[in-house]
Amino acid sequence: MTNLFVIIISLTMLFALSACDDDKGNEANDLGVGAQCTETAQCDEEIQECLLDFKGGYCGVKDCTVDLDCPQGSRCVAHDDGFNYCFLICVDKADCNVNRDVDNEANCSSSITFVEEPQDGKACVPPSN
Repeated sequence: MTNLFVIIISLTMLFALSACDDDKGNEANDLGVGAQCTETAQCDEEIQECLLDFKGGYCGVKDCTVDLDCPQGSRCVAHDDGFNYCFLICVDKADCNVNRDVDNEANCSSSITFVEEPQDGKACVPPSN
């Protein structure tokens, strides 16, 4: 009887662990914001496009004017190239690279200008081409 109990508990734990999400980060990561891409079809949200202005591509929104233009988990940022983009918000660099490879890593930067208040916080800035 003890062996049967151990087997049942083991199987229950196995199923419970396999059902867990792989914890890719936040909802924005799940929606593909900030993901590396080569074409828009690789970006999950209809409003996103593959922004090829950035090395490795970047799933996001160009020409946002307010945070509401952006997928949840991202904010509208004024980039130094003169355009506004929806960039993934972050706490550290690891948050930025869940869906990017090492050669195209984005940086979690506080040296950015959000289009709307508050100005505190950080956003994932992908490398420029």
